[in-house]
Amino acid sequence: MIFGISLSADVPVRQASLRQHNLRLVLGQVALVSPQSRADIAAATGLTRATVSTLVDDLVSGRLLREVSPAPRSGAGRPGVGLVLNDADGPAGLGLEINVDYLAACVLDLAGAVRHREIQPGDRRGVDPATVLASAAALASRAVLAAEDQGLTIVGTAVAVPGLVSPDGTIRLAPNLGWRDVDASGFTPGPLTVENEANLAALGELHHGSPGSADFLYVSGEIGIGAGIVLHGSLFRGARGWSGELGHVAVHPDGPACRCGAHGCLEQYAGQEALLSSGASAVSPGASVADLVSAAERGDPATLARLSTAADALGVTIAGVINLLDVDTVVLGGIYAPLTPWLRPGIEAQIADRVLTAAWSPVRVRPAGLGSNAAVVGAAGAVIRAVHEEPAAWLVPASPGKA
Repeated sequence: MIFGISLSADVPVRQASLRQHNLRLVLGQVALVSPQSRADIAAATGLTRATVSTLVDDLVSGRLLREVSPAPRSGAGRPGVGLVLNDADGPAGLGLEINVDYLAACVLDLAGAVRHREIQPGDRRGVDPATVLASAAALASRAVLAAEDQGLTIVGTAVAVPGLVSPDGTIRLAPNLGWRDVDASGFTPGPLTVENEANLAALGELHHGSPGSADFLYVSGEIGIGAGIVLHGSLFRGARGWSGELGHVAVHPDGPACRCGAHGCLEQYAGQEALLSSGASAVSPGASVADLVSAAERGDPATLARLSTAADALGVTIAGVINLLDVDTVVLGGIYAPLTPWLRPGIEAQIADRVLTAAWSPVRVRPAGLGSNAAVVGAAGAVIRAVHEEPAAWLVPASPGKA
């Protein structure tokens, strides 16, 4: 378990561990259904009313819960005071995204609502990493001020980057940015986590979007192509945390050179630059994805042919992943979300032809519910989930004997 405490039968359970477990249980119950009274929480969790009262008092004083008007009555007697997650003046998470052609910031409150969002377009290729990180730090500072203006307190920051990230926050390789061994561990104050953008986008879709499944492949389309793999409701990172480099799977080994040094990678056929490259099309160089969508809606033949080529390449690669991992849903994120109507038929055709179990176990292909915001929302959400998983870490230490 990444966060939280595992209460095992073959290890002693200390008082502090029991309290941490019960705080998480109570906070999770309110997150699941609210408003709830103390009596409702006791009934749902099996804890005594006295224990729940003590834990709730701690969570209220620690600004993780707040009291509202009486909760709806569930039985005889006076209705109890309602309890909800403190989205008024409680902790909040800050998410940042550093991508090739934009920076983004997002603040989520404890209930998961977006309270601030800012996007800063601009090509970062060839720009010194220190300059890019300074711009991201300025974006973060504005987000912190926006949160404070709303009474919220930023308790941590998670940063999404398009590349391979070590556990210590070092960006080992981000080919499309031209970065190698960049230390991004301390460019903003406070607790900071750096993670691959596709992984955070998958978590964003899982917890804040509409996945419809606990086992799915999230495909993030930007300048590069990444993937987040969710199995049994948890992110699969691989042995060293570097899974999901879908964009560098070879579609044609003797194809065009890729920035990673190999040839024929998926990015060369389905990446943003491949889709917006010059040619006989209604979409000119320097155009946006919105222009590409407009051209497709008008039925521009060259644009439709380019999208068909991309869909075939995506479908071949995705089918291999499905054969290997047996996921039942493919979520198209980033630039692929608005392009889903034109990409889905080709992807589904390749899945039908290449996935051995397709005849008995159809695979659903759908756009990301969060669209292009999945990574930055997922980053902010990772901070909030840490609070939900370890509420005791955000409270004043309990006195001896507390539940």
